[in-house]
Parts: sequence; C-alpha cells; structure tokens
Amino acid sequence: MRRPTISDLAKASGVSVATIDRVLNGRLPVREQTARRVYEAAQDIGYHAVGLLRQRVFEDVPRYQLAFLLQKPMQSFYQAFAKEIEAAAAAMTAAKLQVQIDYPAVSTPSVIAEKMRALAARNQAVAVVAPDYPAVEAIVDELKEKGIPVFSVLSDFAAGVREGYLGLDNRKVGRSAAWTIARTARKPGKVACFVGSHRFHGHELRELGFRSYFRENAPEFEVLETLINFDAVDVTHEATLDLLQKHPDLIGLYVAGGGMEGAIAALREENRAGDVTLIVNELVPESKGALMDGTVAMAICTPLPLLCRELITQMVSSVERSAQTTVRQTFFPFEIYISENI
Repeated sequence: MRRPTISDLAKASGVSVATIDRVLNGRLPVREQTARRVYEAAQDIGYHAVGLLRQRVFEDVPRYQLAFLLQKPMQSFYQAFAKEIEAAAAAMTAAKLQVQIDYPAVSTPSVIAEKMRALAARNQAVAVVAPDYPAVEAIVDELKEKGIPVFSVLSDFAAGVREGYLGLDNRKVGRSAAWTIARTARKPGKVACFVGSHRFHGHELRELGFRSYFRENAPEFEVLETLINFDAVDVTHEATLDLLQKHPDLIGLYVAGGGMEGAIAALREENRAGDVTLIVNELVPESKGALMDGTVAMAICTPLPLLCRELITQMVSSVERSAQTTVRQTFFPFEIYISENI
C-alpha cells in the first residue's frame, strides 16, 4: 500500500492542505478542535508524521509520568496488558503521558516493595498487580505519605490505604465458573479449583465465589481441596495429571489464575478434553486454541482496553488533585467466550 500523503490527510480530516501545513509547522494559529481532528485522522490513516502532529497539538497540555508494575512478562496476558496501557496513554488528550512498565523478578513482598519504591522515585502515580502482603500495604502507606497515589489492579491489596482498585468483581467471576460447570456437566461429580496463591486477593475471592455457588445451588457436586499452582504451567500440568488419576469422576476444573496451559495439556494427554469441563481466565492464543478444539469450555476475560483507559484517567486525576479524596473500587463487566463466539 502507498504511504498516505498530506492530501490524503486533508481529505480524511476535512480541512485544506494549507491548514495541515499550519498544524505541522506551527505557523499560524489553528483552532484546537481542528488540530485535534487532524491528529485523529492522521492516526486513522497511518500518516507518517503523526508523532509530530501529536507534539504540535498537545504541546500545551500538562505532562505526567505514570508507572505500572505487572507480573510475568512472558505470559501472553501481561504482554497484551502492557500494549493496552501504552495505547491508552497515547490516546490521552488531556495530558501528555510518559509510562514506565516494569515486572518483579519474583512476587515476594520485599522485591515488590523495592520495585514500587523505585518506580515511585521517578513517577507521579503507580498502578500495581501484586499479592496482598503486609509489606506491600506498608509501602503503599509510605508512598501515600509522600503524595504518590497507588492503584491496585486485577487483585486488590492495601484496602483502605491504596487510592483505588480497578478490575473484575472476582467473587462473581468464581460463581460464574461454578454455574457453568454445574449447568453443563452430564452428571454430578467432583470439581477442583487452582489458585496461584491465597495472597492474591482476587484468586481468593474467585475461589470463595466458586465454592459458595456449589454450596448454595449444587450440593450434589463435591468440591475438592483447592490446589496452589503459583501460576506456573508445569505445576498445573503435574497437578492436573494427578487429579485425573486420583479422581476418575472429576467432571469440572477451574483455573482461577495463571497456568492454564498446564491443565489444557494434561486433559489432551489423557484424552479427557471435553469430558472435564475446564474454565479458564483470559482469552489468549493458548485459551483460544483450546476453545476451538473443545478442551476449554469457557474463558472469563478482563476487558483490557476499557480497564486501561479508566486506569489512566484515574491516575491522571489523582495526580492533578494531589490528594486522595476517596478510596474507591471500579468493577468492569467481564467478557465470556465460548467456542461459538471467539
């Protein structure tokens, strides 16, 4: 395809070539609304000077530095998360944002606390995916005293201290997984649940919702002891094989955190795909393929673009007001994927 020209940009934005030239070179004043329309059209058509246009259009807006501490950089989900953060920051028109995305080498309290302290030294607000440890709450309190707001994302921590939580209503996620297994199982049997760690508040709430649904609505099913998989593929794989051997009447399995690839592989190896109702979280290449071949029955997903846009907005707002006004929770509607709608 040929590279879009200045004439193409003028046509796409509904202005003259002369107006485009004025915006690009900052020669004569151009109405802000017109300049923004030119910039948005440049993004849409892939105009080569979109970076310069952004600089011209937003040179008078405030500039902020925001930090994000995620988990497991090699996982498809967190790679997608990082891309959506960058896209949301680039789309912000009320401010020019510089984002720093980092990952802890291990999810221990001391490592996470040090990472948060280092990020706060160079940024004005921090968003974190982390387990709920006392040491994490202590660093959140420390940063709050210094005027650095901290947001918990996906899994809550430091409730009452952090600026806000953004993610799913994890108890409802767990109940939805249980509902699906109870409604689709050919007959009652045993069900199991994996969590990465009980220190991940989101995983714990998903387990709670999962168990409470069966206790209240499907007591004929037996919920086995919850298994800890540390969000690791190999641990989940071995534990799933062990479950299948020990419990031939296993009819349902919910992976409440990471490591779903291990469960998928184990069910395929034992020819139990479709026989055991497997529920996972997030639509990534691995879960999409497993939905297509029937190994996974349902994937419950976080709407990352929506979450990242709202997260960026709240972080900027917290920096601008320079003080915490309320401790809040922002729940997003989760997406459900089955083989028929991927």
